[in-house]
Amino acid sequence: MMDQLGIKAVRPGASGNEKAPNHANYDESRANPYPNVPDPLTLNDGQKVTTAEMWWSKRRPELAEMFSKYVYGRVPADVPKVTWRVSAVDREMIGFTPVIAKDLLGEVDNSSYPAISVKIHMTLVTPANARGPVPVLMMFGRAGFPNPNEPRGEDLDRVNKAWKALLVQQDPSLKELFAQHPAWEPLRETPPFQPPQLNADGDPPNQWELVAAGWGFVLFDPASVQADDGAGITRGIIGLVNKGQPRKPEDWGALRAWAWGAGRGLDYLETDPSVDAKHVGIDGVSRYGKATLVTMAFDSRFAMALVGSSGKGGATLLRRYFGEEVENLTDGEYYWMAGNFMKYGASEASFGSMNPGDIPVDSNELIALCAPRLTFISYGVPEKGDAKWLDHEGSFMATVDASRVFKLVGAKGLDVEGDYNTAKMPPVNNGLLEGQLAWRQHDGGHTDAPNMKWFIQWADKFIGYAPAQ
Repeated sequence: MMDQLGIKAVRPGASGNEKAPNHANYDESRANPYPNVPDPLTLNDGQKVTTAEMWWSKRRPELAEMFSKYVYGRVPADVPKVTWRVSAVDREMIGFTPVIAKDLLGEVDNSSYPAISVKIHMTLVTPANARGPVPVLMMFGRAGFPNPNEPRGEDLDRVNKAWKALLVQQDPSLKELFAQHPAWEPLRETPPFQPPQLNADGDPPNQWELVAAGWGFVLFDPASVQADDGAGITRGIIGLVNKGQPRKPEDWGALRAWAWGAGRGLDYLETDPSVDAKHVGIDGVSRYGKATLVTMAFDSRFAMALVGSSGKGGATLLRRYFGEEVENLTDGEYYWMAGNFMKYGASEASFGSMNPGDIPVDSNELIALCAPRLTFISYGVPEKGDAKWLDHEGSFMATVDASRVFKLVGAKGLDVEGDYNTAKMPPVNNGLLEGQLAWRQHDGGHTDAPNMKWFIQWADKFIGYAPAQ
């Protein structure tokens, strides 16, 4: 990619180790070398966007184009079709709530390049006693049955008997050993109910909270779409479309590929009668928080998002010189982004050198692309592990500035005084949840779990959802 772009050298990213010579900057007085972020309400020709119609017809398409070309890459026009099938259905318990869990595989048509196979994996879980379709939160992470229904009683006795017989068949000497231990069984029943590992705020796990509130959830495995490493860029869905060849500068990176995969998951959810497809949300933390925001920005069918601790490439301003730097993305996690994004970390190239101030867009505009849909920006605190590296202040600044777009299109943003340069972050655990654009910094670590109950209450209010009792 460097050869394609004419780049001879890139600047190294900052170190998260504060004792390292190239440690990240945490001095707020040095954090804004490029103080003026791009204005989401000014067209590329300098004309001001003053109406919602101008936003939808002119400015929003401009921003989507620039984010595609320079930051996250384009989804190719010829991405193959995905065919979904239910591989298994299980009736389970999530906490005290009976649920129906469906494990699903989305097979991507690879007839154009059979050497690469892509099978998207996700698991849909909905309350078994729901009287109608329910809102669903799709969560980036490992997929699979959350609490498999195990054989018990006589069924388990049959399994143990068959298992012993099979072992003896393989090794006849085990028959005597089993006779010496007649009460031993290879498999034992687990307790039908086990206390959960509570969230950092003492609440039940996210999945428990969702189904108890009458919601469903999806466990969506992004690695089944595209690997989270540079070596995998010629495999996965990106490699399949490119027939195993390297990317071109405007081709999509992993974040955009994960977002595309989530959209294909939503394609299936729109066909499932247990799902309220008009109220499907997307959720993720850290790199998956970045993917969550990208998904929400580019796929307007998603009704809501919980964006957890997303940092650079997510909600944090790219222009901020605090914690993680653009150079960490261009030098390290380059495969998350479009190839073109590497230009902004170039120290020596045929075009000279470029820096974050040259990026034509920034995260305030990425958040603005979500308007007027429900967008909840979530962080924890450094003391509990949500590192300063993530630049919480930079995300707050971007969210404040994006509020102007939410207001223009008829929604409500953050209720704060001043602009993004002067507005003060609220105290920890003091959420700004009055509008469709929300902010809350909880007192936990690198997780969105302590904000889940607040997200559910906030979303329920705006979508008017109350599960039937």
